[in-house]
Amino acid sequence: MGLAALALGLFPAPVVAHGVTPEPGSLLDVALAWSIEAHVVLPLAIALLAYRWAVRRVNAAHPSNPVPPFRVWCWYGGLLVLFVALASPIATYDTSLFSVHMVQHLLLTMVAAPLLALGAPITLLLRLSSAGTRRRVILPILHSRLLKVVSFPVVTWVLFAGVMWASHFSGLYDASLDSEPVHILEHALYLGVGLLFWWPVVGADPSAWRLPHPARIGYLFLGMPQSSFLGLAIYSAPSVLYPHYLTLDRSWGPTPLADQQLAGGIMWVGGDLIFLIAMLLAIAVWLRAEEAEGRRSDARLDRDAERAARAHTAVLEAPSSTVAPDTAGASNDR
Repeated sequence: MGLAALALGLFPAPVVAHGVTPEPGSLLDVALAWSIEAHVVLPLAIALLAYRWAVRRVNAAHPSNPVPPFRVWCWYGGLLVLFVALASPIATYDTSLFSVHMVQHLLLTMVAAPLLALGAPITLLLRLSSAGTRRRVILPILHSRLLKVVSFPVVTWVLFAGVMWASHFSGLYDASLDSEPVHILEHALYLGVGLLFWWPVVGADPSAWRLPHPARIGYLFLGMPQSSFLGLAIYSAPSVLYPHYLTLDRSWGPTPLADQQLAGGIMWVGGDLIFLIAMLLAIAVWLRAEEAEGRRSDARLDRDAERAARAHTAVLEAPSSTVAPDTAGASNDR
C-alpha cells in the first residue's frame, strides 16, 4: 500500500494504471511516462539484493576464488533491462502500440534472459549453500528427470519457438492486452522460456546437457529463421490481428495496421540482429576456449618434455656411480 500510494503521488493516474494510455503531448510526456508498479519493482529489488548478499557471502568465504565481476554485472544488467521493459514508457504504451509491445518482448526474451543466464545464479546458489543443502535439496532438483527433459536443448528450442508462435497467433496475446493478470502471466512466460532457451548457449550454470561450442552456434543459427518467419508473418498479415488495437480509442500514432507492420519489422530485423550478435559472441568464446585449451596442451607437453629430459639425464649420469666398482673388481681379478 505504501509503494502504491507513493507511485500515485509521484505519477499521474493514467501512467500508473496499466493499460490506460495517456495521450502524449510531447516527447517529454513520453519520457516521463514511467509505470512504477509494486509487482514489478519488488521482485526486481529482491533479486538484486539477494544476489548481492549471496556474492558477498561467497567472496568472504572464498577470497582466493571470488565471484567474477563479469557475472555480477551481467545479473545487474539483466535486472536493469527488465526494469526498463516493465516500468519505463515502454510499459506505459505497450497496450497502445503493438510495435512498442514487440520491443518489450524482445527485451524480455532476447536481452534480459541471456544477461540473467550469464549471471550464473545456480552456480552462485551452489557455492552459497552448505554441503548438506546441496546434497539433499539442490542437486536432486538439478538431476531430476523433469529438469533433464525441460533443459534438453532440443526441448528448450522448441519451447521457445512454440511459445512465441502460439502466443502471437492465439487468443493469449489479445487477452493480455485487456487483462492485467494475463499480461503478467505472459511476461513471466516469455522470460521463463527465454531463460530456458539461453541456458544451454550461455553454459554458465551446471546442466545435464552441455552443448559443445559448434552446437551452440548451430542452435542459435536455427533460432534465427523461426524468429524471422514470425516477424514476416506478422508484417505480411493483410488485416489487424488483434481486436484490442482496432477498438482502442487512440487519436495519435500510426494506424493499427501500420503499427502491426512496424511490429513485425521490429521482430524480423531486431530478432535477426540479436541472433547474429549472439552467434558472433559464441564464435569468439569458442576461439578463446580453443586458445586456452592450446595453452594447456602446450604446458602439458612442456612438462612431459621436462620430465623426459630429467629422466634421460639421470640415465646418463647413472654409469659413473654404478659401473666403476665393477670395473675395479675386474682389474683386481686380472
